[in-house]
Amino acid sequence: MSLEDRPVRRFIAGLFLSVAIALPSGSALADAQGKREPVENFLLDNGMEVVVIPDHRAPIVTHMVWYKVGSADEPPGKSGIAHFFEHLMFKGTTNHKPGEFDAAVASIGGSENAFTSYDYTAYHETVPPDALGTMMALEADRMRNLILTDAVIGPERDVVLEERRSRIEGDPESLLSEEVQATLYQNHPYRVPIIGWMHEMEKLNRTDAVAFYNQYYTPNNAVLVVAGDVEADQVRKLAEETYGKVARGPDLPPRNRPTEPEQNTSRTVTMTDPRVSIPSFARYWLAPSYRTAEPGEAEALDLLSEILGGGTRSRLYQQLVVKSDTAAGTGAYYDGTALDETSFVVYGSPRDAEGLAKLETAVNAEVARIRKDGVTDDELQKAKNRLVRSMIFAQDSPSSMANMYGSALTTGSTVKDVQAWPDKIKTVTAAQVQAAAVKYLNPHQSVSAYLLPSQDTSN
Repeated sequence: MSLEDRPVRRFIAGLFLSVAIALPSGSALADAQGKREPVENFLLDNGMEVVVIPDHRAPIVTHMVWYKVGSADEPPGKSGIAHFFEHLMFKGTTNHKPGEFDAAVASIGGSENAFTSYDYTAYHETVPPDALGTMMALEADRMRNLILTDAVIGPERDVVLEERRSRIEGDPESLLSEEVQATLYQNHPYRVPIIGWMHEMEKLNRTDAVAFYNQYYTPNNAVLVVAGDVEADQVRKLAEETYGKVARGPDLPPRNRPTEPEQNTSRTVTMTDPRVSIPSFARYWLAPSYRTAEPGEAEALDLLSEILGGGTRSRLYQQLVVKSDTAAGTGAYYDGTALDETSFVVYGSPRDAEGLAKLETAVNAEVARIRKDGVTDDELQKAKNRLVRSMIFAQDSPSSMANMYGSALTTGSTVKDVQAWPDKIKTVTAAQVQAAAVKYLNPHQSVSAYLLPSQDTSN
């Protein structure tokens, strides 16, 4: 069980991928693509959406249930309830004792886990195809039949409190990330950490858990994604026999959350910690997600992040690591798969503890250069090629495909949106990339974050 967060240290690519990405004709990958069965998408009578992604290259299947609820949907004062409830889903039901679910997966050599994000909570298993029906029955059972007593709630609350101590309080970068989120978002619930604030987590109780369960854990608020060695008709039959028997819940209101006011200041968040040896710098901007962006903007931001800091061929890496030896590491990322306004980030760590100011100046110069002069047609085309190729290779994993579709469908996109993504990327122009940089990477409307070693003031 885990949180899905947005730390500085990892590049998060947009997940709007397709099983129909076009490749040059005659290539081996193009031939493999052409033989793939189409993605199927349908609704059960109780409102549960189902996506089937056939892939018969290996006898495995990934089964995922995505609920359209995350930490940003929590009631005020109940931070952490979404992640806490993720833990509670692994307890007993009226039909299965605690541990039976885990034992069933382990007995066939499968794997299982779950994760909570701002916008969704997902539960997944990877198993042999003949175990798919069993997984569906187990997931359908815990969708409505959990036993939530005080004897269950108390010990598991202690578990998530300890998780916060170890994963957040025990990690300076995670602590800084929380402070940055709370600064970047002045009004939106993305400012609250996914795991929750400690003082609110300590008060979560059975009443909170039951209310959360009854409101959100219903088939009409869920998406089932099955990827791997399966046929769509087979999945439909099994889904109707298991999930289809779960009663539809009340219709949920639209996920309308507080929006951000106009931001017109630059802000700074600085954290010192004795556990830090090499300092680091990052700059954050608010940016639209694929759901909230104007047509073409999100695709332009994806390409901007790739050109600016998406890998070893990016501008930041070439200028700061290869040519000037300024940075030990640097990059950029745009987290476009979000329900609401998201973030664009550039970051880096210097070669030594004294080089932070030089690194920051160099990062800012690259951002200013791309805003002023734009990008060349050649580097734009290469960036498009890199994005498309990396996503094609990601299709080797059924679990990756299930994650791609699940995250898209729970944040406002459709299967058609996912499949149209490659063509939309192809149409982005250099002028659109520069326009996105000018519009969203304004240094006077950003948050700068510094993680520094503690100063020794004893002498």
